[in-house]
Amino acid sequence: MLQTLINAFKVKEIRRKVYMMLLLLLIFRIGCFIPVPGLDRGNFSELFDKDNPNSNDFLTLMSSLTGGALAQGTIFALGIGPYINASIIMQLLSVGIPALERLSKQGEEGRKKISQYTRYVTILLAIVQSIGIILSFGNDSDAIRYELFFDQKWLAYVFMTTLYTSGAVIVMWIGERITDYGVGNGQSMIIFVGILSTAGAQIVAKCKQIPSDPGSAAWDLIAFVLVCALIFFAIVYVDLSERSVKVQYAKQIRGRKMYGGQSSSIPIKISGGGVMPLIFSFSILSFPQMLSSMLWPNSGFDRWWSNWMSASATGSGAVVYSIVLCLLIFAFSFFYAQMQFNPEDIARNIQQNGGFILHVSPGKPTALYLKKISNRITLFGAIYLALVALIPSVAFAWASFDLVNVFSTTGILIVVSCAMEFEKQLQAQMMMKNYKGFLK
Repeated sequence: MLQTLINAFKVKEIRRKVYMMLLLLLIFRIGCFIPVPGLDRGNFSELFDKDNPNSNDFLTLMSSLTGGALAQGTIFALGIGPYINASIIMQLLSVGIPALERLSKQGEEGRKKISQYTRYVTILLAIVQSIGIILSFGNDSDAIRYELFFDQKWLAYVFMTTLYTSGAVIVMWIGERITDYGVGNGQSMIIFVGILSTAGAQIVAKCKQIPSDPGSAAWDLIAFVLVCALIFFAIVYVDLSERSVKVQYAKQIRGRKMYGGQSSSIPIKISGGGVMPLIFSFSILSFPQMLSSMLWPNSGFDRWWSNWMSASATGSGAVVYSIVLCLLIFAFSFFYAQMQFNPEDIARNIQQNGGFILHVSPGKPTALYLKKISNRITLFGAIYLALVALIPSVAFAWASFDLVNVFSTTGILIVVSCAMEFEKQLQAQMMMKNYKGFLK
């Protein structure tokens, strides 16, 4: 990847795009340090402390994805989360609603309309999440300074909801500009930078402990780096794995020309759904806790969910949480695999283009064959995601209990996936540049 970066910076156009991306990411990070008026940042940050019994796992995960902007009470507290959730919702609706499905197949104009709908859904989700965050911690009189709003709670809530929603819209705009004028997907790069910022802050804090406790702190850092390198290697190795299905095309004579007679392959990745099954699973398990802490704090349901269905559960609750999490990962892996890979459509396209899979009849037998392969690969992919969700936390806890939250189970996969996708985009940009030079 380092060599790819060096080669990319030798091309003026690509270098300009990288600089534009870095400038937009810098603007995002600056916004992550601008505080929201009316919030006591010190008291507000304590509500996200993992040792605080009133902390919320869902909001803590959101804070880690924004580089700690939510815990610090800044205007970019929501980060790119509302836009990502809106995109997922629109993907699901495009499968279930025929009108949206037809719109998604209408080319560039259809994609523009769906993008506009996604922006509207983003604003709606940002308002809902802003209200949820404020109501979750609004009862803490030390976190919000109501005297600045004439002791009117409703005025403080309206002001902060408006500010949080505006910040989410600005982050959405930054992500779209990175996609248009930078390199790679802007939303992924914003999440990537947010996770690395959270990790960097905690690693720097651990480095500051070395002078006072050189033996223990140094060992924690060394063990953490070793475990991190092993897990990164395993994720990259599996993420690049794929099953190739060979397709042979028959020779066809049209007029005086002959077409076909070549072979190609259909790549089926073992982790075709990427990080989406993990995000869905964690969101489903964390969302009820956010609602219960917002609407029924300290109720029986709130305590039961915290003890049995949250990431902070201990003992038997941790075992139950892990089992439910794995079951959800398996369910969403198969669901998302069906969305990304449709055997019937692929079999129909192969048959229409005069292709066939060796030893498999065209049509329905080809679809059944592809479906069987997809289900087997998805099974191994689900097992892989379940291990990614459970092993890193245990390994990092062994390396250092202070650094266990540096790379969350979702964050570690996002970091690796974004880094690999960024490298692919750079290679594609350089290849395109070479083709243009050849044509000229």
